[in-house]
Amino acid sequence: MTRITPCLWYDGTAEEAANLYASIFPDSSVDAVNRSPADYPNGKAGDVLTVDFTVLGMKFLGLNGGPMFKFDEAVSFIVHTKDQAETDRYWDAIVASGGTPSACGWINDRFGLRWQITPQRLLDMMTSTDRAAAKRAMDAMMNMVKIDIATLERAFSGEERVDA
Repeated sequence: MTRITPCLWYDGTAEEAANLYASIFPDSSVDAVNRSPADYPNGKAGDVLTVDFTVLGMKFLGLNGGPMFKFDEAVSFIVHTKDQAETDRYWDAIVASGGTPSACGWINDRFGLRWQITPQRLLDMMTSTDRAAAKRAMDAMMNMVKIDIATLERAFSGEERVDA
């Protein structure tokens, strides 16, 4: 039994969001669509109230709570990618479905949820014991929207100068 499950508040779009995430990420699924047994402040009996779903193996609950609360930058989901192809695939899918790119690998999906599509290689570079190389990689990343691993590698190795 899972002891903690993140609950994500949607304005009537929990099922749509769960279906989108399941279409983008592997090891993801819509596990249950639960209809309300009674009227509630933002819906009627029979409306979709909650959706149980899994993204990259992690369980979530989507709650159709209404328009009162919105996602903001204080919470985001980091997706660790193994290479540029995987980074591009997830990033491009979120953008193509109505997402809005931001800086440094961050992106908002069309529901307002923040994602960080982050190559593991970037994290490895930034935590390197070679602090000068780590700084060069971070400076390069700070100039990016979608993360470009090849550019990071060049900055990390000192082949490419990046002005921070």
